[in-house]
Amino acid sequence: MNIEVSHEENLEVFDALVSKLRQFNMNHMGDETSKPLSVIATDDQGSLIGGVCGRTIYNQLLIDIVWVDESARQQGLGRRLMARAEHEAKSRGCVAAQVDTLSFQAPSFYQKLGFEVIGTVTDILNSPDRFFLVKKYR
Repeated sequence: MNIEVSHEENLEVFDALVSKLRQFNMNHMGDETSKPLSVIATDDQGSLIGGVCGRTIYNQLLIDIVWVDESARQQGLGRRLMARAEHEAKSRGCVAAQVDTLSFQAPSFYQKLGFEVIGTVTDILNSPDRFFLVKKYR
């Protein structure tokens, strides 16, 4: 057995690991693959001003990133983007959504949308607190 450390991104290795993990998951959960889901907002000039990106799998929306440009904040855009993403996820059969965020980002934003904090990572030297949140659709 050999164990190597690499300091370079290797998409071939990453893709191989994802493939093997998907096979493991299918053996336990059945044949389902994740489906990308993006909801974006652009200004009148076509510039990106906000978006939600993630994927749906096993009846859940897994949110990777939510971002709104400084110029468009505090106007309800983030809430509208999330509502559209959740609507699409529900139409795909999702019954819950998951997201994680850092303390200086948006934990209260997600809580206002009905997400509950289910876990935290705190007290790590030189690192902000990290919150894991879930929202179950009723």
